[in-house]
Amino acid sequence: MATKKSMLVLFGILVISAWVLGFTIQAGAETMNYKFYTWATKYESVPVADVEGHTVGLTTRGAFYVFENGEIATMDQVATVDFIKGSGPFMQYVTIKFQDGSTIIIKSQGTIGGAAGAWTSEIIKGTGRFEGIKGTQAAKAKYLPVEKGEAGPKGYGEGSITYTLPSK
Repeated sequence: MATKKSMLVLFGILVISAWVLGFTIQAGAETMNYKFYTWATKYESVPVADVEGHTVGLTTRGAFYVFENGEIATMDQVATVDFIKGSGPFMQYVTIKFQDGSTIIIKSQGTIGGAAGAWTSEIIKGTGRFEGIKGTQAAKAKYLPVEKGEAGPKGYGEGSITYTLPSK
């Protein structure tokens, strides 16, 4: 009888602890909303002979991020693409660099189709004030036609980074 009562008390404590900790973690999540402007710095592709317009490529991009709080950051991206007539899947790594030297590194996978793209991302590392960061990014972009002499299309869009930081 005492064992059964002890188990119920222990179970009750675990349930309450899980609820409190879950609420604390959720409440501790922060969101940074931003707008961005991006440009291609390099694009190399190789044709694939299976269907017309199929290419596999490597691209690098730069960007400016402007956050709702007025903070500005730069971005470096390296991505691989598998496109048929300019649309298809991609995988990228993005490093966001803030003015204080802190960084957030994000891995993304998604699709780009014609003049638009959408993807979700996982934060894989942070430095400086973002050391130990965990979270996700969601963004969408529109791309402009490629102009003569450009490595790839310019683009603009918006997104958000939802994250938690470890307790200090």
